[in-house]
Amino acid sequence: MILFKLRCSAEHEFEAWFRDGAAYERQSTRGLISCAVCGDTAIDKAPMAPRLGRSAAASAEAPPSVQFRQMLRALRHHVETHCDDVGDRFAEEARRIERGEAVRRGIYGEASDDEVRALTEEGIEVGRIPWLPPSDA
Repeated sequence: MILFKLRCSAEHEFEAWFRDGAAYERQSTRGLISCAVCGDTAIDKAPMAPRLGRSAAASAEAPPSVQFRQMLRALRHHVETHCDDVGDRFAEEARRIERGEAVRRGIYGEASDDEVRALTEEGIEVGRIPWLPPSDA
């Protein structure tokens, strides 16, 4: 369904719903659309802004997907700033920390699904974070 803002030749504006743009064109061509105020059938589409279904307060905020990406980037920055990158040695280093063979600290790196499963089965707490690029550039 699509909502069009329409205008008659007397400049009355009104809105009408259509199945799609083609349905509007078929009805308009056949003169089946009339002005809600005066009954005129000389109807054209009026300029309109898209309606996104958000409240005035919510429209000032970024869309949730943008907010989520911003939070993931902030999380990545925090992890990179406060934790040690151990690369593909993540599982090995996590075990060393758990056994007390290495200083307890935050680490990040890469681990396969099997490595993460094994660490979890060993009782070593790990988490996966969607790792977005630092920017869209």
